[in-house]
Amino acid sequence: MIGERTLTSVAWLCVENGRLLAVRTKGRDAFYLPGGKPEPGETLARALVREVREEVGVELEAHRITPVVTITAPAHGRPGTVVEMHCFSAPGHGDPAPAAEIEELTWLGPADHYLCAPAVGKALDHLTSVGGWGNES
Repeated sequence: MIGERTLTSVAWLCVENGRLLAVRTKGRDAFYLPGGKPEPGETLARALVREVREEVGVELEAHRITPVVTITAPAHGRPGTVVEMHCFSAPGHGDPAPAAEIEELTWLGPADHYLCAPAVGKALDHLTSVGGWGNES
């Protein structure tokens, strides 16, 4: 939309046992997907690997990163800003645990929109529409 600022981000879709991994950063009231903003000159895949390692301590298999969907939604807590969230799947090694600015981890189900940022709600809807609640990561 005219006058809106767009933020580009990457996100890891980690689904286990019919639940989607989500994180809450310190000082925030909504859950997001593990990921973040690419640094200047950084590819989306490299940004994903770096952000997931920093936020939840999981090492993604970079050669197996697969684009899933790109979601555009209002940026949570940033009026006049939209986020363009590039969502990927990839196998990872290690058990997710809060690190860096992450205060809490949770596993969301299809009806947990009320707990998360708008873009994450759209990710939940996407997983439902494609039957993506199986046991993949």
